[in-house]
Amino acid sequence: MKFLKYFLITVLGIVAITLLVAAFLPKDFHAGSEIEINKSKAEVFEYVKLIKNQGNYDNWSRMDPNIVRNYEGTDGTPGFTYTWQSKKVGDGKQVITAVDSANGRIDMDLFFDGSEVANKSFMKVTEINPNKSKVEWKVDGKIPYPFNLMGLFFDMNKDFDAGLNHLKEILEK
Repeated sequence: MKFLKYFLITVLGIVAITLLVAAFLPKDFHAGSEIEINKSKAEVFEYVKLIKNQGNYDNWSRMDPNIVRNYEGTDGTPGFTYTWQSKKVGDGKQVITAVDSANGRIDMDLFFDGSEVANKSFMKVTEINPNKSKVEWKVDGKIPYPFNLMGLFFDMNKDFDAGLNHLKEILEK
């Protein structure tokens, strides 16, 4: 009986410490990456503005090739909506909010696991020279307490790095 008592006290202590640590961690997150691609700004932007192409290069699609995808609207235009369901990477929704072809930027709202809180994301393509471009892919958002504790163990920057490296491979073939 003593063992059970100490075991329960230990488990409760671990849970309390975990929740206390999470209370002091940031609830905001920022992740992203950038890469140079040996293609023109126009070629790169025409590819990345189409959300249906993301499944070809994003790292999350590679983690779960069985993602169930649904698309609504005209791809590459504001209002286009992509929803996904995945047992491995979670469920979510991505909505194009703005497309600025002149400046090579597409803005998107991301909603994870049924949340109504939009995480702001963008991809921006900048010309380095007529045959070389820089691509930035970033996201800013909020992680609710106590899930913000995951920030200690999970680095989304690596997924953005991998995705942009896959994008480079595809476009430079």
